[in-house]
Amino acid sequence: MYDVIIIGGGTAGGSAAIFAAKAGKKTLVLDSNQSMTKRAWMLNHYGIKEIAGPDLIHIGLEQAASFGAEIKEAKVSNITTMDNGLRVHTEEGEYEAHHVVLATGASTELAGNIGLELKEGREPRIKTVIAVDSDGRTSQANIWAAGTVAGTSVHTIITSGDGAKVAINLISEMNGERYVDHDVLKA
Repeated sequence: MYDVIIIGGGTAGGSAAIFAAKAGKKTLVLDSNQSMTKRAWMLNHYGIKEIAGPDLIHIGLEQAASFGAEIKEAKVSNITTMDNGLRVHTEEGEYEAHHVVLATGASTELAGNIGLELKEGREPRIKTVIAVDSDGRTSQANIWAAGTVAGTSVHTIITSGDGAKVAINLISEMNGERYVDHDVLKA
C-alpha cells in the first residue's frame, strides 16, 4: 500500500510528489499525459529564464523519481473507500493508498464522479474546481486536491507551489507534527 497516490503529473502533482517522496513517503504518481503545461512556454518562472512546458514536467517528475516516487502513465477511472484507505482504479489495474492527491489540472470529471464537493472556478476557462480547505483537504477524508483543480491560478509557478503546500500539509498530518523540508548548501 502506498502512503500517497498523486493523480496528475503536471506541476502541482509533480511538486507534491517531490515533497512526499523526499519525506520518505511511499509515493505513486498516476499521470494520464494530458497536462496543459505540455503546450506551454514559460518566461515568468522565478529563477528560470525560459523553459518549455514538456521540459519543466520532465525535470520535475525526474526529480520526484530520484527521491523514490514511482511514476506510471495511467488514466484513473474511480476512487473507492476501503477500511484502511483508498483504492484507485485505472484501466490497467488498481492501487491502494492511505491518501490521494488530485492534481488533475482543469479537469474535475473524476472529482465529480466520486462525489467530491465542487464549486465555481475563478480563472478564465476554468468553470468548476474542487472545494478545498486552506490545507488542500476535500469533502472526503484522505482525499486532497492541489493546483488548478483546487482553484489556484493556472500559472505553473503557482500550481507548483500549491502542490508543495498540499504535500507539506498531508505529510504533517501523517507524521502528527508540522513537517519542514529545508536543504542547506554544502560547505
